[in-house]
Amino acid sequence: MQTSSLIAKYLDDLASEDEVLTAARDASVELGITPIAPAVGAQLAAVAAGTQAAAILEVGTGAGVSGLWLLRGAPTATLTSIDTELDHQQHARAAFAKAGIPVTRARLITGKARDVLPRMNESSYDIVLIDADQAGMLEYVEHALALVRVGGSVLVAHALLGGKVADPAQRDDAVADVRALLKELSTSDAVQAAISPVGDGLLQIVRKPEPPAPQQR
Repeated sequence: MQTSSLIAKYLDDLASEDEVLTAARDASVELGITPIAPAVGAQLAAVAAGTQAAAILEVGTGAGVSGLWLLRGAPTATLTSIDTELDHQQHARAAFAKAGIPVTRARLITGKARDVLPRMNESSYDIVLIDADQAGMLEYVEHALALVRVGGSVLVAHALLGGKVADPAQRDDAVADVRALLKELSTSDAVQAAISPVGDGLLQIVRKPEPPAPQQR
């Protein structure tokens, strides 16, 4: 086994998942969904805890794996989650119920994110997680940066696209778009961004405050 695979397995094993999370992960696989890795879930929970998140927005509900991890880190937060698949959200709703999460703290919206996100309130969320189709990633990130508050985080799961982003031989449109995004973020004064290689890459973008206006003499 390669070193990278050993590290990934070690980190996933460290990120303990209870019966509810395990069942949600199994449901994801049965539905044909690729859930976030346990190590990514642990990072989501750490970011949620460190941010002291009260309002979280998620693009891509799946069967509830990422939502459960986020609410583990922020046990009093409210989660709003968008997905096109009602069946997936029904599984997520059942998982949240089993975890003892009140229905008032998990608002599930069935619809296309590109239609729903423009209607959300700007600067209203502590965390926006994007775990959805790769084709819409750039559009979702643009919306998310407007929706997250200053000091909040936009998180993008599977940001390395199965390792293709780091492979110079890969040149399709999705890869080119992500590379352009990462390059732009690395030179932006408006955000602080970093990408972790765990679980196919977790991109974190923190919205920075605007610099003070220069004082007039």
